[in-house]
Amino acid sequence: MKIPHLLLGTSLLLGAAAAQARDAGDDERDLLRVEAELCHAFEAGDAKYLRVGLDRSFTLTDSHGEVTGYERNIDDVARREPRYDVFRNHEQKVRLYGDAAIVTGITTVKGGTGKDAFAADFQYTDTWIRRDGRWKLAASHASHLQR
Repeated sequence: MKIPHLLLGTSLLLGAAAAQARDAGDDERDLLRVEAELCHAFEAGDAKYLRVGLDRSFTLTDSHGEVTGYERNIDDVARREPRYDVFRNHEQKVRLYGDAAIVTGITTVKGGTGKDAFAADFQYTDTWIRRDGRWKLAASHASHLQR
């Protein structure tokens, strides 16, 4: 009689592990989708979407070491200054920690500020938190890649 209980226990543990793996895969897909949507918002000047996707405590440390917050980033996007013609993330890696996650990768941007054009790649680290069932970007750091 002990064998069926052992089998049942093993089956339950394997089922729970499979469900957890599916959840992690879902979270990773959700994070990459939301990251892509935020990139599109920066590119399209969609400040309304940023208000949804960024946490109110959001901070950005840019490649010059300047730290800006939620309102400043939304204002810059609304003014389209800088203007992004391309804003894409790639080579991403996701690490999940329950209701927090870290995503690293490379952001490629092309656009302009005033009359000056720019094009660059940045290594980035994004810190995400899950609030009310939705992933929100809490902090981001970008370092200019010299290629």
